[in-house]
Amino acid sequence: MTYMAEKYLEVHIDISYPDININLKFDAKSMGVIALFGPSGSGKTTCLRCIAGLEKSSSGFVGINGTVWQDSSNGVFIPPHKRSIGYVFQDARLFTHLNVIQNLGFSNTKKSTSTKSIDPSELINLLQIEHLLQRSTHHLSGGERQRVAIARALFSDPEVLLLDEPLAALGNKHKSEILTYLHNITQRLNIPVIYVSHSLDEVAQLCDQMVLMEAGQVVATGSTQQIMTRLDLPLAMGDQAGAVVEGVVQSHDTFDHLTLVQFKGGDLLIPLQKADTGSIIRIRIQAKDVSLSIERQQGSSVLNTLSVTVADIRKDSLGQTMVSLNTNGVTLLARVTSRSARLLELTPGKKIFAHIKGVAILN
Repeated sequence: MTYMAEKYLEVHIDISYPDININLKFDAKSMGVIALFGPSGSGKTTCLRCIAGLEKSSSGFVGINGTVWQDSSNGVFIPPHKRSIGYVFQDARLFTHLNVIQNLGFSNTKKSTSTKSIDPSELINLLQIEHLLQRSTHHLSGGERQRVAIARALFSDPEVLLLDEPLAALGNKHKSEILTYLHNITQRLNIPVIYVSHSLDEVAQLCDQMVLMEAGQVVATGSTQQIMTRLDLPLAMGDQAGAVVEGVVQSHDTFDHLTLVQFKGGDLLIPLQKADTGSIIRIRIQAKDVSLSIERQQGSSVLNTLSVTVADIRKDSLGQTMVSLNTNGVTLLARVTSRSARLLELTPGKKIFAHIKGVAILN
């Protein structure tokens, strides 16, 4: 894929319904994926439809790289078919009377791609759909249908890619596969990618930035790591609370089936990975899998121990205590009983040790 000039999406949407008022404002640059995240009914899909022009905001502004798609103050509204977008829905919405290659409009890719930011042949390889090109859409699995839908959305070389819960209708196996494909593709794209989801696992694996929404309002914006670990936000206070860290693969131990990963806060031993040495890997560390101690523990089955500093402490709604930890600028979370927090005399600034019992490998 050829890298073009960086693209920049600017969105400001105001829309009113009888049961919800939506006010959303954010910017998205070309490199990275931004999530619209929140519970059902928070307005995520409506905002995506406004960006696509499928729904007209009562007032607002949508523009990309100086091209205005909507400017209510000046009476500008560009219809959907004139907006350079790629849109992937929850269901693939393939044309059932056409085979895969016809759904992709493959004949268009025969033209010169010198001005394209996406190479169609490379896209087919990245999504591993070459063997499906002559197949009828009736003979595709759910995961295959979504891979074809993603390819079709990108074949037009859009200026922005919109993903509206593309994994919602898939089983866990296909979800994992599609997330891997999406990760590989979004690492190569040079366009803004907006991902709508209410699955924290999906967002943690794929998205670099997050717009946290609730009841049509923006609660917070920032990096996925920041939003997930802020104790003043609901994501950091639930049972699924945790942190996402990125590290570099250092080595593999095939005897013990372990991989050594180094991140800013130290070293982590994780289950053996196929990733090449030197590659970047994303890891999720859940708060419930982190225990704390005043002294470094010896003779423990826990392989990962980090020196940390207590940054903040708050009780959650279940009567337990969430502890924000800093390790060389990286924030981790630990969920402990209130009694443990009291016995350890945890206070901001105190230096302790964090013992990580398990990690989830996100890519």
